[in-house]
Amino acid sequence: MHPMNNIRKILTALILSCLVATSWTQQPVVKTNTELKSDSLVQKFYAIYPEPLYWLSSRKDTKRATEWLTAIEIAKDSGLVSKKLMTGKIRTAMLAKNIRNKVLKANTDKQITSVVLNFIKELQEINVHFDYDEVKAPPRDSALIYQLMNSKDKAVSQVVSELDCQDRDYQVLKKFLKDSIPDKNSLKYKSVVLSMNYLKYLAANRQSEYIVANIPETEVRYYRDNQVALKMKSVVGKKKNPTPTIASHITSIVTFPAWNVPYSIASKELLPKIQKDESYLERNNFEVVDAKGNVVDDSELDWASYTEKNFPYFFRESTGPNNSLGVLKFNLGNPFSIYLHDTNSKGGFAKESRFLSHGCVRLEKPIELAVALTDGKIDPKKLKNGQKDTETKIIKLNKRVPVFIVYMPVVVSGQKVTFLKDVYGLVQ
Repeated sequence: MHPMNNIRKILTALILSCLVATSWTQQPVVKTNTELKSDSLVQKFYAIYPEPLYWLSSRKDTKRATEWLTAIEIAKDSGLVSKKLMTGKIRTAMLAKNIRNKVLKANTDKQITSVVLNFIKELQEINVHFDYDEVKAPPRDSALIYQLMNSKDKAVSQVVSELDCQDRDYQVLKKFLKDSIPDKNSLKYKSVVLSMNYLKYLAANRQSEYIVANIPETEVRYYRDNQVALKMKSVVGKKKNPTPTIASHITSIVTFPAWNVPYSIASKELLPKIQKDESYLERNNFEVVDAKGNVVDDSELDWASYTEKNFPYFFRESTGPNNSLGVLKFNLGNPFSIYLHDTNSKGGFAKESRFLSHGCVRLEKPIELAVALTDGKIDPKKLKNGQKDTETKIIKLNKRVPVFIVYMPVVVSGQKVTFLKDVYGLVQ
């Protein structure tokens, strides 16, 4: 071989080694040292793990790191996690892992830990918004760390599968999303993702006994031991008076409730009717009360002088089967005065479109639900035979029962996927 060829080979090797070294020292990483120091998950991880290197101390561990990066890339492509979990730059940095620079090697190790832990966190986080949520318990950092540390004996694909939501309907939608909706910007795609997130939330927060009211479906289900124990139709808010999404608890049930008419309904809807016909109050079992709840003699009021803006009173409807709340009200913690209740207007349940209320959820089978929640302590006969002005009673439940008022525009029955009408226009 010509001497010049040997020299060219040596020079080429030197240039390549310099390029590799440069790529190690200059390669931008996902997070700076400052950002890593502020990443509480990473800091807690290495406070628990006794060694400076978790991934780059052996070929076996490094191979596992690349398996995690591959799993993350697959999840990003399928839309399971966000694109912000960057893996390409980490892979490039790992190519130079044998360079004897302990600081840079430790930094890359932390980069891998950061992206894997945040991937595990995203797999279990729920991207869904409730107008009011007193139920959700976010995953704890320590739990995420031990999920990673305790997974070394399992294949990464198995770990990812186990961490993902196991709900059957969720898995059906996940497959449907992958097989049937390629356009991730379509309303169909967004509808499925929204429903998947609600299912994920329910799977993470449900207990042995809970209630789900799905607004677009206008149906309510009562679950016991993860089985549907009772299913019924519901009536929910009109488009102009939408029912809010709520995750809360039922703590008590009111038998023969009096309906204290919200001021907006009293001044905008009832007042004009009374001004046209003062007998409306008596015919519909309403009494007039002041701000303190004291009854006012309505015959002495100058109804013509009141407007929506200056009306100083409220209306209260007498108890009994003809009350707008019917004979049962399920108290639900929330700031919107929204609750589940019976109704004296049963005809609404026969309609195909049941978006008819001012926001509360009317139940087709309230007595059956009350009996189930109280383990038979409520007497159905007394409720069905109740008369006007029957005494109101409050029955406290032995435990708080979770109630989830959700907006799932896509539902699953077996393997069948059904798209519901987005009445409130929330899918955007």
